[in-house]
Amino acid sequence: MSDLTPYSEQFEKVANIIECAKERAYRKVNEELISMYRDVGEYISKQSDNAQYGDAFVQKLADFFAENYPDLKGFNRRGFYRMKQFYELYKDNEKVSPVVTQLSWTNHLKIMSACKSMDERVFYMNMCIKERLSKRELERQIDSGYYERYMLS
Repeated sequence: MSDLTPYSEQFEKVANIIECAKERAYRKVNEELISMYRDVGEYISKQSDNAQYGDAFVQKLADFFAENYPDLKGFNRRGFYRMKQFYELYKDNEKVSPVVTQLSWTNHLKIMSACKSMDERVFYMNMCIKERLSKRELERQIDSGYYERYMLS
């Protein structure tokens, strides 16, 4: 019998406090990342609307990041277009605004690329939040046509 046995329940409480704090910190970091992607997307969207810049703006921005910030991942042409798409998809949707920061970027990318309608996107967003779906679980639900089956039933 270990000398620590009488304290195990108390030690588990401390471990639980630490785990809860780590989870809250992860959620806050994720919220900030999603907000940053949305803000970058908004900026790119508004700059791209300007006929003077157009498509060249995104490519020049990607080139700038490749040259000046090569260690930053995801800030390439494709990543910037995804951020722009993210902003443009949800900018006028008041139902979605409060929930977007609760999903991971990976889950957002899957939802944006796989869903055909805003109702379907909102359905999967709410499912991700409610059931805390991982990327794999979300892919499985989308690939199995869960939304269509749910709507039929």
